Amino acid sequence: MRHGFDEIFKRMKKAIVTHNMLADATPLMVGLSGGKDSLTLLYALHRFLKISKYKYPLAAGHVCLGFPGDDTGAMEQFCRELDVPFYCEQTQIGQVVFDIRQESNPCSLCAKMRRGALNQLAKKNGFSKIALAHHQDDVVETLLLNSFFEGRLASFNPVTYLDRMDLTVIRPFVYVPEDQIRYFARKNDLPVSESHCPQNCLGKRQEMKEILTRLEDLAPMGKDRVCGALDRQYGKRWDGKTEGGGQG
Repeated sequence: MRHGFDEIFKRMKKAIVTHNMLADATPLMVGLSGGKDSLTLLYALHRFLKISKYKYPLAAGHVCLGFPGDDTGAMEQFCRELDVPFYCEQTQIGQVVFDIRQESNPCSLCAKMRRGALNQLAKKNGFSKIALAHHQDDVVETLLLNSFFEGRLASFNPVTYLDRMDLTVIRPFVYVPEDQIRYFARKNDLPVSESHCPQNCLGKRQEMKEILTRLEDLAPMGKDRVCGALDRQYGKRWDGKTEGGGQG
């Protein structure tokens, strides 16, 4: 698997070093959704493990949302090929969000419940660090959404410590553009699973993604510059808060 991987690997390594993401041998679970981003992240972290001085235990964790047609077979096979343990949490999150709660904006609640289920899956299997596959486009889209709809100049942090659970969340792809991941996944025939969510790719984030695509035509290096600005302005706290929890 070489198509486009060198640039992805270089940008991931920059995030790991800049934000001190893998400074020890803490067991690491990759949140594996079955999409192109998380599959690429698992492959990249598996490769990094081979060359890193830190020999961290690596595993993949999947939260099954309970939609009809959900199938983990391709993910499990991918993990077997990498010799990475695969853990799965069966849930009824889809039913809760769409049938019971009938949320008008289901994505927010679904994401919150998925994060909680993944955190619990990691902790009960002895993993105190989770890697999520949020990429550079997600960073910029979140910054724009927060700016326009909440009046906050903030995105998510590259590293987040959840003190209530004693769990660290890292995002090694924060400098990696989505189009590089898409190219790598397509060229290497990664076993991307189809989403069965009825709300898939709808809502304000999708609209912001389309806006960002148009902005890239005006400023091709814009996403790199936004991430650079976050580093210079906020350092390790891209959410704009100080270590004490207040606004910076």
